[in-house]
Amino acid sequence: MTRTWLFKSEPDEFSFDDLLTRPDQTEPWGGVRNYQARNHLKEAGLGDRVLIYHSSIAEPCVAGVAEIVRTAYPDPSAFDEASPYHDPKSDPEAPRWFAVDVRAVARLPRPVTRTAMKAHPALAEMRLLRRGMRLSILPVEPDELEVVLALGGWELRDVQPVDL
Repeated sequence: MTRTWLFKSEPDEFSFDDLLTRPDQTEPWGGVRNYQARNHLKEAGLGDRVLIYHSSIAEPCVAGVAEIVRTAYPDPSAFDEASPYHDPKSDPEAPRWFAVDVRAVARLPRPVTRTAMKAHPALAEMRLLRRGMRLSILPVEPDELEVVLALGGWELRDVQPVDL
């Protein structure tokens, strides 16, 4: 069963547009250094949908849709001493941190702002909108996905995973 996730990214660090410029529109998604968010990454399956959410900007929003094209593997940045995500306690034999590869599906016709999501009654329980929720990787319920896509100008059929 295909699941949906929301991946937060600060667009000045890495945006949906950046993903679109990568070879094959694919990029490793790593640098996650929170255990609960890491566990969500490890749960993500091949072909799962990903809402790319731009955070830490004036109007945070869902900018586009991607899909998981490689499931969890040890995050190489944890072992790279030059990386800001280096973790000297992470052991390659028993990795602590993981990454997945995501591929862009498409930009939403309209970005879906946090304000628009908060105003929609069907999204009242969405994890992203809960007070104090700061995780960078969150599951999205099927009914929430449909509402977010509709707010962005799409229907679910517009974002079916590509055959892998």
